Amino acid sequence: MKRFASDIKKYWNYMVYEAKSQLKAEVANSYLNWIWWILEPLCLMLIYAFVFGFLFKHKEENYNVFIFIALALWDNFNRCIRASVSIVRSNKSIVSKVYVPKFALIISNIMVNTFKMFICLLIVFGMLFYHHIQIDWHVLLMIPIILETMIFTFGCCCILLHMGVFVDDMSNIITILLRFTFYLTGTFYNINTSIPKPYSTILLSCNPIALFVDALRNCILFRQSPDWRLMAIWLVISLALATFGVSNIYKHENTYVKVI
Repeated sequence: MKRFASDIKKYWNYMVYEAKSQLKAEVANSYLNWIWWILEPLCLMLIYAFVFGFLFKHKEENYNVFIFIALALWDNFNRCIRASVSIVRSNKSIVSKVYVPKFALIISNIMVNTFKMFICLLIVFGMLFYHHIQIDWHVLLMIPIILETMIFTFGCCCILLHMGVFVDDMSNIITILLRFTFYLTGTFYNINTSIPKPYSTILLSCNPIALFVDALRNCILFRQSPDWRLMAIWLVISLALATFGVSNIYKHENTYVKVI
């Protein structure tokens, strides 16, 4: 991992510049500009709140905030995973001319989506203030939760980057898997109260995104600590995925240009 740390330091400015360029390109030809970063998740939240909160009479307290916290985290993970599968091919003009560690492309993309996630979280705190929902010191626990989510996302993205180079259908497969995973994350329902034990415990143990969503809700909305035992287990798994993914990229990245 010494090489990884060295490359992070060497290419950090490039990754930041690439992230800024992506953000500027997204809104370059838009009339509403950066406002879309707020409108898109806000509209999704309103749709889910209307369907599950109004039509299906969901009884979860502060349901709008409940949904928005989950969407902020899920949307970040979803965008990063989708982009990672084809990130080498979409950056063919760069990787075929100059050497850039391929995981640097992933980190730039994570920066972009994390920036958008923080905008969503600012809206969450605005909604907490509007609904007069109290927060306490537990809100600080969102920092390690988000960091662990980013490590897990990075590890998954590194593995999928490699697979996406060699398997053309990987994007279609990931789309299906993400849709299935989405309904198991508890975005519009509370896993702990909607699913009987021990199935809820099994779901939180086996689905890290559901665990991270539940943990983020606990610290922001319910003023509770997450399950640190499960968080520790998935931190170890996330670090292992990231280590394997980066090592695998270093091992095979010279062949990526030939394949694409």
